[in-house]
Amino acid sequence: MTSKIDSESLQTETPIQQYYFRALICFAASGTLASFVNWNKPNPVYIGVIVLLLAYAYGTYFFTRKQIPELVARNNRWLSYIDAGLIGIVLSLTDFSILPCVMFLTMIQFNALISGGIRKLLEDNTAFAAGVLISLFIHSPQLILSGNIQISAASLIGVATYFLVYAIYMHQRLHKLMLSQKQLENEQKWHKIRAYKLSRYLPPTVWQAINRGDDKHLQAERKRISVFFSDIKDFSQLSEEIEAEALTELLNHYLTEMSKIVAHFGGTIDKFMGDGIMVLFGDSASKGVKDDATRCVAMAIAMKKRIKAMQVEWFNQGIKKPLQVRMGINTGYCTVGTFGTSNHLDYTVLGTQVNLASRLESAAEPDEILISHETWSLVKDTVMCRDKGEITVKGFSMPVKVYQVADLRKEMGKNQSYFEDRAEGFSMYLDMDKVRNYDKQKVIETLEKAASRLKDKVIV
Repeated sequence: MTSKIDSESLQTETPIQQYYFRALICFAASGTLASFVNWNKPNPVYIGVIVLLLAYAYGTYFFTRKQIPELVARNNRWLSYIDAGLIGIVLSLTDFSILPCVMFLTMIQFNALISGGIRKLLEDNTAFAAGVLISLFIHSPQLILSGNIQISAASLIGVATYFLVYAIYMHQRLHKLMLSQKQLENEQKWHKIRAYKLSRYLPPTVWQAINRGDDKHLQAERKRISVFFSDIKDFSQLSEEIEAEALTELLNHYLTEMSKIVAHFGGTIDKFMGDGIMVLFGDSASKGVKDDATRCVAMAIAMKKRIKAMQVEWFNQGIKKPLQVRMGINTGYCTVGTFGTSNHLDYTVLGTQVNLASRLESAAEPDEILISHETWSLVKDTVMCRDKGEITVKGFSMPVKVYQVADLRKEMGKNQSYFEDRAEGFSMYLDMDKVRNYDKQKVIETLEKAASRLKDKVIV
């Protein structure tokens, strides 16, 4: 707000500033005209014009000082026309003495170019010509191009004083402008920092719409989207076993890694619910329902693999019991948009299909991804799934058919790079894409040694 006010004050001269410059112009013109008067037999016309000039300078200040800012700029434009017209009258009364003509005409061009450019130049010169024509009704100039030193000196002193004062004024304005620019740059810097911090609390869809200025398009509408839910099994129990600081660090690490995967697959994080995550696919920038569902399931698979790697990290940090995550995905028509009051709005998705995705997550086993039949029908060509039959879901009168996600089909053939299995006394997780070349032989030896021991051991 401060920068805006400063900018407006720099662009529009105040009435007191206009008064000072108009007073200098009128005093210079009055002095020039006074030096031309024969004071032994003063011409009433000359005396009247001198009085008019002085009264005009003082009167315009009282006329403009209490006007609203919107009117000041317009009135100053019209007053500048009167200034040029009065100068035309004065020069005509001085019979167009050489130096006054040069000085005052230069001042007219200078003012016009500074305040309005070529258009203002033409307007002020037209007003000057109109002043000359008006003067012809009260005085016939002799057109001798007088070079009287007294007239020249008066005009030279007056106009030179005007230019000096104007130069000082322009220097002050430029200095204020530079200070205002620096302040504006600092404010822009802080606005960018605040905007970045704020963007972390808003869904990308909402943030982008606000930045584009079309947040009105965030109104609720029906869309067919894929909804993902996940949470950590027995997280409440874990919160009782470890310190709050360690729990906060663990949870932030988990959410950060999951958020990276969401961003990689182009999902929208709807909200974090403690250790739970809700993600949408198809709410914006959709490439089709099938593509949305495929990316959603592929994201869940990537999350599951990353969690397996993180379990090793957590175990090394002293967490004995591995954190296991349940995931549920459903595809269907939902109401997407902003909901709330005029004071507080929330961008989210509502509907029965959202509730089903949440129920599937609750029904999933640890480290399991459950998807609905609607989602399965869209991803079955690219994702290997196991039919788990029908389950009873709270809030739904009919049983719901569900599928367990195994892996992407391209990862299940000869190019398979991910292996996972678990049994009583046995747990294995191997992601060959993550194994470093210098660790390859060590991993092979460990697997061979374990396999050899297992073959030789007699299990009763």
